[in-house]
Amino acid sequence: MSPINISSVHNCYGCGLCATTCPKGIISIQLNADGFYEPRIANPDSCIGCSLCVDVCSYLHKDFIMQEEIRPRGYAAWSNDNLVRKKCSSGGISFELGRLLINKGYKVCGVRYKAQSNRAEHFIATTMRDLVWTIGSKYIQSYTLDGFRAMDRNKRYMVIGTPCQMDSFRRYIRKFKCEDNFLLIDFFCHGVPSMWMWNKYIKKVEKITGPVTYVSWRNKFSGWHNSWLMGVDGASHSLSNNQSNSYEDLIKERKTFYQSDIPHGDAFYRIFLDNGCLGPACYEKCKFKRCCSSADIRIGDFLGETFKSDEKGTSAVITLSEKGDSILKESSCQLIECPLEKVMEGQMETMPPKPKYYYALKKTLNNPNTSISVVEQIVLKAQRRSRILRIMKNPLKAIIHLVRRLHI
Repeated sequence: MSPINISSVHNCYGCGLCATTCPKGIISIQLNADGFYEPRIANPDSCIGCSLCVDVCSYLHKDFIMQEEIRPRGYAAWSNDNLVRKKCSSGGISFELGRLLINKGYKVCGVRYKAQSNRAEHFIATTMRDLVWTIGSKYIQSYTLDGFRAMDRNKRYMVIGTPCQMDSFRRYIRKFKCEDNFLLIDFFCHGVPSMWMWNKYIKKVEKITGPVTYVSWRNKFSGWHNSWLMGVDGASHSLSNNQSNSYEDLIKERKTFYQSDIPHGDAFYRIFLDNGCLGPACYEKCKFKRCCSSADIRIGDFLGETFKSDEKGTSAVITLSEKGDSILKESSCQLIECPLEKVMEGQMETMPPKPKYYYALKKTLNNPNTSISVVEQIVLKAQRRSRILRIMKNPLKAIIHLVRRLHI
């Protein structure tokens, strides 16, 4: 028997559609003890038992809602606007789709980093100036509620988010019979890290920058292959204080004060990419790998061999509906049709396993008195231990790998 509400749901996707849907407005979305968003019902006695929150909750359903409907087609793609391609994490496809649809009278519900609240959040973009703030990957969990609640279901929107957010959103717009008004975009998702990790990271950075005013997770300072860099502006030290209203100034490459200069060497990426502190649902309940999606379009970096010499950034794109495919072909993008296996090459195929140090790391993250350096040391020790074990298991392979790295 299905529950009448989500009061018993914890460690879920944190997508916020339950709170968006609730006709009594008694559901909020808050960070739990481990630093992940989940629903809370403030006054359970006010629940009217409509079960709308349960109906739209992807976490409570075994399959993704478009399981039997998707018609995937694969593309390599990039923006025809060189400034956009340079500014974006890969090829700039979501920005170009947003530009196209804003010109068609749509609004865009995308994600920006809001420095004042130190979080990524969904918001409504209605102009090109607004849309610029959606550029770039945000590798933290987004707070959706304000953006989702601001949408009028009778108007047209492009919505972009994680696969689990978009699966719940598809359930929501089907429930209210307004699906034709929406274009949904998701991406190849690695998972979302604990906000406690992000907060500790920012505390370290702010010792250099002062209060953070801008963050760029994937800025191609020195090319796409070396784009695992973190760029941050702060109130004390910023090399880009231009507050011009012009689209041309906003779209230009920013020069940020604080940036990591070692690929995968920044503390945030080291912890995140080692899968050390992802949400419990990322390890246990993700049903959205490869082309399993309830969006109209899925995007990401084009990995693998096909564009390995490209430094400008190329997007991997999968269209999953006729609507998605036709809109993509209207956008100002270069498109090359590719086999799906090429498009998905290098992307995660299964849920990540919890590393052996997961619980030690979780305990450290949940301690408000520990720093990001302490957290990072747990990961570094585990990585060194793994390297030693690999060398002991296959020393010849380790020597060949070292020779290749040193270009001997």
